[in-house]
Amino acid sequence: MADNKSKKGKSDRNKVSGSENYEIQYFKEKMDVSSQAVTGAIRATGSNDRKVLEKYLKNRHGK
Repeated sequence: MADNKSKKGKSDRNKVSGSENYEIQYFKEKMDVSSQAVTGAIRATGSNDRKVLEKYLKNRHGK
């Protein structure tokens, strides 16, 4: 399902959509990891919450 860009709010800022390339691009640059690492983190954690993904990637990649 496509992201509704007209609905912006706190809950949208706390999520990383695995189906939206621009969100993966932004998050990978922020975390200094690859796109594959971001999508792998989403699959491994079963979550798209930014804080969960940040914690996972920091522990996994030591950054």
